[in-house]
Amino acid sequence: MTALEPHDGTDAARPAPSDDLPSGPPTRLPVGADGEGVLGRTYRALSIGIVSVVFLIAFEATAVGTAMPVAARELNGIPLYAFAFSAYFTTSLFAMVLSGQWADRRGPLQPLATGITAFGAGLLLSGAAGSMWVFIAGRAVQGLGGGLVIVALYVVIGRAYPERIRPAILAAFAASWVIPSVVGPLASGTVTEHLGWRWVFVGIPVLVVIPLALALPAIRRMASGPADPAAAAAPYDRRRIRLALGISAGAGLLQYAGQELNWLALLPAALGVALLVPAVRGLLPTGTVRAGRGLPSVVLLRGVAAGSFIAAESFVPLMLVTQRGLSPTLAGLSLAVGGATWALGSYVQSRPRMEPHRERLMVGGMVLVAASIAAAPSVLIDAVPVWIVAVAWAFGCFGMGMVIASTSVLLLKLSAPEDAGSNSAALQISDGLSNVLLLATGGAAFAALGGGAVGAAAHGAAVGAGASGSHPAAFAAVFLPMAGVAVAGAWVATRVRER
Repeated sequence: MTALEPHDGTDAARPAPSDDLPSGPPTRLPVGADGEGVLGRTYRALSIGIVSVVFLIAFEATAVGTAMPVAARELNGIPLYAFAFSAYFTTSLFAMVLSGQWADRRGPLQPLATGITAFGAGLLLSGAAGSMWVFIAGRAVQGLGGGLVIVALYVVIGRAYPERIRPAILAAFAASWVIPSVVGPLASGTVTEHLGWRWVFVGIPVLVVIPLALALPAIRRMASGPADPAAAAAPYDRRRIRLALGISAGAGLLQYAGQELNWLALLPAALGVALLVPAVRGLLPTGTVRAGRGLPSVVLLRGVAAGSFIAAESFVPLMLVTQRGLSPTLAGLSLAVGGATWALGSYVQSRPRMEPHRERLMVGGMVLVAASIAAAPSVLIDAVPVWIVAVAWAFGCFGMGMVIASTSVLLLKLSAPEDAGSNSAALQISDGLSNVLLLATGGAAFAALGGGAVGAAAHGAAVGAGASGSHPAAFAAVFLPMAGVAVAGAWVATRVRER
């Protein structure tokens, strides 16, 4: 689960304005907006609409995550399990850059509507899949839609909301995960057990109608059209689009190489690195890789936090189903309380009195994330009760709530107005790229240690501890390195302030 939230830091290190997202201060603040909150008369319809979009994404993430172990096992795709998650993030990297330029020239309405449509189409394709690779293709289409949506929503926030209430709408985004975190696994698990996993994927697109009906009219009224209607539309930056294609293709090649685990895989791995290096240098702020103080560390921390947590969380339901014999419903519900604690963490960071302590909140948040990831594989020991995962993940999600929302708030605070758009896009690219690379690393380790054999049990049957499909070392090889990455994130968090 990830919440949708909104180098050295010198002028020379910042990307050129308007590279990805529309730059500059909001241009369409409604008359009479002063003093109103996100649910005031001016913003009420828009706030409910865009939060409902996030609600849909949250429901999809929690429901699909619950059904994924059964889907992968039925399609004989356990060795490609990580790929089913990372395919989403791989294509979203390209879509983020495209969405930013599209919204800059046409406004956020078109990329948002197109993104929601693609998101639903990808779900339908995965639900109808007859093989794991077709299933992964559907996830890739979903990623295109998700990338278009996430950046378009940031554009809406930048144009329609004044700076003083942006932390509140970001906190509302996090809060929108609470109900899906509880209802999603329960509904998905029930449908999976009684009707089949395909109905989870086919049924979710019906919910697309709700956010479309609520969000699009309000966005058309308050944030549609180009940022400056009087100015001539600038041409698309083809160089950045090429770099975006390079970063997506490179990440996909590395993922493929990690899954193949043979000498021939060195060729796509080398090609992937060759595509990724210039793309990362061109799309992320200077100093990001070396954790330069200020903006570079904010961007890097977003990737480290999201990547380590998502890579670990993706394997939690599979671990509980195959190693401890839980049903898909119970495995999904083990993560349910995390939605509430994530929202609580986001709320804590939004309180005005916490602003002077933001850096310490982020360090503490990463420590909680590292501890929760490290504690999760303890359930591979039969004597450890499975509820330990739920408790650990509740604390980890609380830490993530503080960290993810804080990176969004701090990035906007540290960005010059003319650079806010491109820096926000860099934040999302760091998030998505880290998810892909760490999922690829975890997936490769999982496959190398025999993780693919956990699907050896009969389709639809849980694999109990000690069964022939038990490979605890494969799961430990995913969780423990990700805990180490999260520890490194705690150090990065000490560098987010400019000195």
